Formats: sequence, structure tokens, C-alpha cells
Amino acid sequence: MQTAEHMLRTGRRGTGHEFTLAVADLKASGARLGLSWSLAWHDVVSRYRGSILGPLWITLSMAFMVLGIGFLYSELQHISLTETLPFVALGIVFWGVISLVIIEGCDTFVLASSMLSQTSLPIFTFVWRTVLRNIVVLGHHVVIIVAVLIYFGFWRKMNLPLAVLGLALTLANISWVSLATAITSARFRDIPQIVTSVMQFSMFMTPVFWQPSSRSGLMHLVLTFNPFFHMLDAIRSPLLGQAPDPMSYAILAVMAVVGWAGTFATFVLTRRNIVHYL
Repeated sequence: MQTAEHMLRTGRRGTGHEFTLAVADLKASGARLGLSWSLAWHDVVSRYRGSILGPLWITLSMAFMVLGIGFLYSELQHISLTETLPFVALGIVFWGVISLVIIEGCDTFVLASSMLSQTSLPIFTFVWRTVLRNIVVLGHHVVIIVAVLIYFGFWRKMNLPLAVLGLALTLANISWVSLATAITSARFRDIPQIVTSVMQFSMFMTPVFWQPSSRSGLMHLVLTFNPFFHMLDAIRSPLLGQAPDPMSYAILAVMAVVGWAGTFATFVLTRRNIVHYL
């Protein structure tokens, strides 16, 4: 009797039913992946609508940043430009993807509030929209990556399959983090500011610009327990012809499984309330 009254008041049929609906949402979003791609592409194009160069500004602005920081850190660290510029270029490009997917994840549901409240589209559609939008941006930056690898000769010794594996594991991890920030930001509007501050702090604690000269003592702890270091190392080291730490791939794989399990469980419990949060 109490169960029937609870269902009548809340419309819920139990956690098992909520899990089934969440899985159905995930599957439906996969079937509508083309819609997510279209929304992501529209976001990028509309951002540069009316400009002469259009999305080419993405590549140009990143190229100027890479050159400026590459030359600066080469002088500051007294390391040759041949060694510094490729390291910095790959670090900035892939850090941009990592940070933007997480930061923009905060606005995933907030910006899509009208569509969520007026349509029956799967909620995960907008999560993939955020991820795919930044993959499009990464696609523009591939020009920089290819140019650096060819000019400095790394294309001869790079391990592309291992780098692709590292990128896949990284995307798997930042996707669940993006979903987590989307859910919490829909409920608490202070979260975007907190996430932005954390990512800014993490950028300086991660070897994006600077090269770790030592892996002992405090630096060893900082790098070992910094998930962003493992993400960058799993992608950047193979492209530079270096042997990445196998532990990085193991850590990223465990993080992906545990992270997605915990975040999906949160989604199961909050899925009905997301629209009301908005």
C-alpha cells in the first residue's frame, strides 16, 4: 500500500525502472548521434558567423599562442626550440580539448533548457553535443599538430596507434566529467565558477607548458595523482616518439570505468529532476 501511494505521489516506480529509462535515454542518444553532430557543428559555425575567415580563426589563434609560448618557455627553461615547441604545441592543443569539454559541460543542460523542456529528445544528446563540438575544434587544430610533427621530424618515430588509444581514453574520461558538471551545474549555479577555477589551477600544475625535469619527491606525487598529466602523457608522448608510462593507460582505463559507473548512477537518480532544475 505504501509503495502504491509513493508511486502515485512521485510517479516513480523504483530505482530499477529509473535505471531502465536512463539506459533507454543513452541508447536513444546513440541513435540520434547525427543530431548531436549537427548541433555541435552549428555551434562552431554560428560562433564565427559574419567573420571573414570563419572557423579558421580557431586555428590561427591557437597557432599564435603556440608560437608565443613556445619561444617564451624555450628561453625561460633554456631548452632548445626544437625540443620545446613540439612539446608545448601538443600540450596546449590537447589541454584545450580537455579543459573546454569539462568547462563547457557546465552549460550543457542550461543552454539547452528550452529544447529539454519543449521536446522529448534524449538528455544524453546534449552531452554528446558538447563533446563533439570540441572534437570539431580539435579537428581544426590537427593542422598545427601535423605541421609541428612534420617540420621537426617526429612523424618518422611517432607511435600513432598508441596516441589514438590515449586520445580515446582521454575522451572517455572527460565525457563523464562533463556529464557530472552538467548535472551539478543545473542544480547549483555556482559550479561553473568553481570548475573554471579548478581547471585554471590544474593547468599550471600539469606539464602543459613546462617539462618535468624530475619525477622524485613532491613532483612525483603531483604528477602521479594528477589525472590530467596521465591524459596528456598518453597522447603526447607517443606523438613525440617517446615511451609513455604504461601506468598512465591503466589509470585512465580504471578512471573511465569507475567514473562512468558513478556518474551514470547519479544520472539515474537525477534524470527526472534535470528539467525542473533548469
